Amino acid sequence: MKTMYDVQQLLKRFGTFIYTGNRLADLDLMESELKEIKNMNMLQANDYTQALLLVRKEKRRLKQMEERNNDISNGD
Repeated sequence: MKTMYDVQQLLKRFGTFIYTGNRLADLDLMESELKEIKNMNMLQANDYTQALLLVRKEKRRLKQMEERNNDISNGD
């Protein structure tokens, strides 16, 4: 598992389709669903860890982009 697309495909295998129109909210839901699937022992630990790391990395990336955009619009 190397990309967010891979994470989405993993979730689809469990019948989970996430799209709210807000990417950060989508990522929060993905993280929650991954935890729930793992807690039900339906997901191997290594798949869970890789997927969770990818989701968190994407969240960090989006937040950094958002901060940069705010800095630019505020004239900083």
